[in-house]
Amino acid sequence: MSRALQNLLVPFRRDKKRDFASGTGAELLASKVRQVLLTEGATPHSTGELPWRTSFGAGLSRLRHQRNDTVLAELARVYVRDALARWLPGVQFVQVRVEQDAAMLTLCVRVREGDTTADFDVPLPG
Repeated sequence: MSRALQNLLVPFRRDKKRDFASGTGAELLASKVRQVLLTEGATPHSTGELPWRTSFGAGLSRLRHQRNDTVLAELARVYVRDALARWLPGVQFVQVRVEQDAAMLTLCVRVREGDTTADFDVPLPG
């Protein structure tokens, strides 16, 4: 009998039993990928968000306050693809669709790990 992997969801939050929330399947996969994509890694303009692993993250914050055009959309795709390949090598990058609306850039991400597929949005305010 195979049991689904269960782990803590990030960012940490409480469940209804006053414990840290945990999840499995698509919820856990989306949680892992969001953690990578929304963590600020070290760049020429930043020392990184995590003192114990400064390079961890995708650097998507570098896209803020930039011209919201097709070049920005392609940079977003590249940042997501590269971050997942580096930090979650077992996760297959399937697709990133970029939705642009005025000052808001939303990444619609689809990833796969084994038999599990997760779809979720990552909003990046300008």
